[in-house]
Amino acid sequence: MAPDAVRQVVEASHAASPAIILIDGRSGSGKTELASSVAELLEAQLVRLDDLYPGWQGLQVGSKRVRTDVLGRHRWRRWDWATGALAEEHVVDAGRPLVIEGSGALSRANRAIATLGVWVELDAPTRKARAFARDGIGYEAHWDAWAAQEQRFCNREHPELLADIRVDGARVLG
Repeated sequence: MAPDAVRQVVEASHAASPAIILIDGRSGSGKTELASSVAELLEAQLVRLDDLYPGWQGLQVGSKRVRTDVLGRHRWRRWDWATGALAEEHVVDAGRPLVIEGSGALSRANRAIATLGVWVELDAPTRKARAFARDGIGYEAHWDAWAAQEQRFCNREHPELLADIRVDGARVLG
């Protein structure tokens, strides 16, 4: 993890207590690694949108669940990808820092509630190579449909413009 990117996010998060940090970027950009490091340093709760999406066509629903469930009700149910159904419930402690990461985290509605928005940028070929290396060949069948959802989200919400901090994903994993 690039210490400068992590340090920049951690330092910016100290402006609010407790911090609510949204880390967004397209698949394979490095947002998960960045979020893990930031959450560890802040001793923050970490919610991954991978646990909120209801399947491969669920980016929009996952994004909305950030606002309604995680930030609104302070509780959410994990999506079990193996069974294709909702699983156990998780509770968010509103008194502790919170890091939320995933494609679709940084919508206008979510940003209005959060204290800090972060966009992780990386070129498409590198992102694709990283995603396939991370998730294996099984992701290949879903890449185009997922990328199309990400593009629609980006066209509608412009998360890169909502971000307080923009991070070069090439510096996240090296």
